Amino acid sequence: MLALVLVIVAMVSALTTMRLAIHGQEVAVPALVGLTPTEAERAVGGPGLQIAIERQYYSPQIPEGRIMSQLPLPGTKVRRGWQVRVAQSLGPTRVAIPDVTGQSEHAAEFNIRRRGLDVASMAQISSLGLPPDQVLAQSPPANATQVLAPKISLLITATGDLPAFVMPSFIGQTLGSANRTLQDEGFKLGSVTVAPPPVTPGDEANPTAGADAQAAPPVAAPQSSPPAQPTPASIIVSQSPGVGQRIPAGAAVSFEVR
Repeated sequence: MLALVLVIVAMVSALTTMRLAIHGQEVAVPALVGLTPTEAERAVGGPGLQIAIERQYYSPQIPEGRIMSQLPLPGTKVRRGWQVRVAQSLGPTRVAIPDVTGQSEHAAEFNIRRRGLDVASMAQISSLGLPPDQVLAQSPPANATQVLAPKISLLITATGDLPAFVMPSFIGQTLGSANRTLQDEGFKLGSVTVAPPPVTPGDEANPTAGADAQAAPPVAAPQSSPPAQPTPASIIVSQSPGVGQRIPAGAAVSFEVR
């Protein structure tokens, strides 16, 4: 019985010692908002913590150069040596956001940086009919107010050439089959017109049948029929662009059918 009591006492003592050792290494994070970086380093140095300035933001409330936010929050229990991440204030916004849309990537970046701003990110987009290496949009927009960070994101047209294809021959195929092929390959069907019927040359005048021709009764002219409309079964007789020409992706192809 005595041995059991001694074992229990030893276990309780060991647990208490471990708890004191663990909690003895924990410290409370001090309040750093409003301090200068030097003051903040002294504040975290006492408890054995570290500080890292990760971001900078505009703030009309916090003076320039002082800490405007921190993580972990004040009063949080952390281990010694923990790193407290803070953001520094740039003061009120004093720089107007420039309008760089329509400029090249190099010109836009130069105009942004010479105003003391920075480029946050760049994204590229391929688009037909637009010149390459041109700023299409920006965020925040020009002359924006309530800007938080001194950075601008840009959307730029891609500088790479768009893929080109060699025009195949559709002559002799049906319009429906050609249209399906164009759609499957990412092209468009342009205008479709019906070719006029072939002209049959008239019989040569017979000089010996002049009298009979004069005696023949007049024949009424046939009434004109409405123009034919193209159908999926119409046969292609010509195409534009022509066979072998290079065309960009998404281009429209026109046909003449019968």
